Amino acid sequence: MSAVIPIRAEAAGCEDQPVLRERGQREVFCGLTGIIWLHRKIQDAFFLVVGSRTCAHLIQSAAGVMIFAEPRFATAIIDERDLAGIADANAELDKVVTRLLERRPEIKLLFLVGSCPSEVIKLDLSRAASRLSQQFMPSVRVLNYSGSGIETTFTQGEDACLASLVPVMPAEPQTAAPALLVVGALADVVEDQFRRLFDELGIGPVAFLPPRRAADLPAVGPKTRFLLAQPFLADTARALEARGAVRLDAPFPLGDEGTTGWLQAAADAWSISADHFAATTAPRRERARRALARQREQLAGRSIFFFPDSQLELPLARFLAREMQMRLIEVGTPYLHRQHLASELALLPADTFLSEGQDVERQLDRCRAARPDIVVCGLGLANPLEAEGMTTKWAIELVFTPIQGYEQAGDLAELFARPLVRRTRLVA
Repeated sequence: MSAVIPIRAEAAGCEDQPVLRERGQREVFCGLTGIIWLHRKIQDAFFLVVGSRTCAHLIQSAAGVMIFAEPRFATAIIDERDLAGIADANAELDKVVTRLLERRPEIKLLFLVGSCPSEVIKLDLSRAASRLSQQFMPSVRVLNYSGSGIETTFTQGEDACLASLVPVMPAEPQTAAPALLVVGALADVVEDQFRRLFDELGIGPVAFLPPRRAADLPAVGPKTRFLLAQPFLADTARALEARGAVRLDAPFPLGDEGTTGWLQAAADAWSISADHFAATTAPRRERARRALARQREQLAGRSIFFFPDSQLELPLARFLAREMQMRLIEVGTPYLHRQHLASELALLPADTFLSEGQDVERQLDRCRAARPDIVVCGLGLANPLEAEGMTTKWAIELVFTPIQGYEQAGDLAELFARPLVRRTRLVA
């Protein structure tokens, strides 16, 4: 029996709260954006986008890479000859990959990343990846996934990438002991913190997906228990469950309460005693609470409005409402996965207004009418709303920034406090 996370009695949860579902015009960022954090995570992987010059400009701009840098991503440009059928797109792709691997022998895992243009011309990257993998194995494994911005949100690029890794993960041995798999790209510093915590708790062996090296793909099977570190990994979770792995239901590791609940799920699965769990987590929880107290002065009582963007919206809303005492005006999310977000829904205030999908003009009308203290939205909406006198926070910054775990709790709160401080100074 493990320690129970204290839940305020007045929090009845919003599992039964009706959800406004909208299917209109959307403001979304392209799924190719996930390459920006994934190429830093898997250190011997390379991401080759098969797309247009627009795709190349997007990736270069989003990454902010200087022209003399040599990143682990690039774009194979689909040009007019490919579109007109004058050139064999598959033959051209094979040439590009061959030149790339000759020039960059350190690459051990190559992702062919589909885009809107490659999908429009029906280029079969799955077959191309299989063909090229046979050619270059065992030195280089070639996989593919779609980073297309058609009918997706930008964080689903990571989901598609990790899901493509699951079929090539080795099977766990029949004699294997139960193992924990943490699923979702985390900053190295956060991963190291969690690894130390699991070790101190006596939980393990522990592996992370994605790994830092392609050769370190962990085994998976019926004895694998996995925790999602991100709420947008539905396809990856489904693929792992098809391999026999079991998902541990938990809130996501944002803030003191979310991190404790996330760790508690693993502690319960490993039958860690309540006293040991409390003793191990107490110093870290205390540091997190002190850091949060400093930011709460700026955030308590303030209202916040979430536009749908990253699928992080519900865990963030739970953190801000319960630990920062903010008022939730609307919590919009691109897709509400009730099974994966069950623990978050149970912790949200009972009267939380939830919306799924988007009709951007209608949502803008609701936001303007509410006049919240801060609006969390995509880049395309932030500047216009700032021009109207509203305070905004870029949703994408919450994906790029390390925000998980006890040590980052204060940094997470500061991301929301900073725009309010800036607005106060400008007005003054």
